[in-house]
Amino acid sequence: MNTQVTDHKGGVWSIAVPIPDNPLGHTLVHLLETDRGPVLIDTGWDDPDSWDALVAGVTACGFDVTDLHGVLITHHHPDHHGLSAKVREASGAWIAMHAADAEAVRRTREAEPEQWLDYLLAKLSAAGAPDDHLAPLRKARATGGGRKLPGRRAALPDRGIGPGELLDLPGRRVRAIWTPGHTPGHVCLHLEEAHPSAPAPGFGRLFSGDHLLPGITPHIGLYEAPDGEARPPGPHDLDSSAEDPLGDYLDSLERVGRLAPAEVLPAHQHAFTDAGGRVRALIAHHEERLARLRVLLQEPRTVWQLATAMEWNRPWEQIPYGSRNIAISEAEAHLRRLVKQGRAERVPGSDPVRYQAV
Repeated sequence: MNTQVTDHKGGVWSIAVPIPDNPLGHTLVHLLETDRGPVLIDTGWDDPDSWDALVAGVTACGFDVTDLHGVLITHHHPDHHGLSAKVREASGAWIAMHAADAEAVRRTREAEPEQWLDYLLAKLSAAGAPDDHLAPLRKARATGGGRKLPGRRAALPDRGIGPGELLDLPGRRVRAIWTPGHTPGHVCLHLEEAHPSAPAPGFGRLFSGDHLLPGITPHIGLYEAPDGEARPPGPHDLDSSAEDPLGDYLDSLERVGRLAPAEVLPAHQHAFTDAGGRVRALIAHHEERLARLRVLLQEPRTVWQLATAMEWNRPWEQIPYGSRNIAISEAEAHLRRLVKQGRAERVPGSDPVRYQAV
């Protein structure tokens, strides 16, 4: 096995753990040495090859998996949290996560596949999805499909990660920075120690998870939450009192920008400097996207019609089925931001609901 391990100096390593059948390629799992033993930041996807890569990587860092003392999870997505249970089983390590994402893990573990399918059907119908998009979900619902949803085996954490908390990691200073947006409980972890190589202005290093990536804009969609009874998303779901993931993300970006770390260690791609420049670029990207959406909403549109008209990394016709559902969620998150800002509103009496710029 070609183990990809990088020594970032000062007791910080990264291990490339593959994500099966995904263009991202791998998750960068970070290993942080502490006085009580090594701690992982994220774990990677729950897959035998991914597990083998993680074990080989820990070994290449000079440790055994049984040495692992703890696991800090930046967020609950399966390419970050997937192997947590296996790590805990092999080492006895504790697992820590923000309460909002721990709740998402609990819901995912407890929800039956049929609940997810009902939720998706209600959500996509309310968004104005056509019958040919809904048909596979209806078929899966009728035949008992959806039994292999990712995250069903994800571990519940042993402890929380509180915003602003200085974590209990003897010999290290790591502070939790709550950065909701990509998920409601996403956290970045600021290593409040002088950079061993002092590569750039700023202080410390930031383990940024998916919040801040050097060349990718992380997905910002709605905080999905089927909770027993799937109900059709109603008009209130995009009103000014609803959750606002994109607003959360933009606020979180500004918080990280003010932090001004010397270096960012993300969960994908590569380490980079100039966090402030990247923050400004991401904020500008979303503001430009919101402006383009307002132009599209000069004509009343459903969420589905809006998503099909938006610019993606490929034409809508070439976007795979599952990715279209993700695109719908992202369109909803941007639309919700416009509604909360008073820049768009529902068209009264429309069914499915249409929105227009104001």
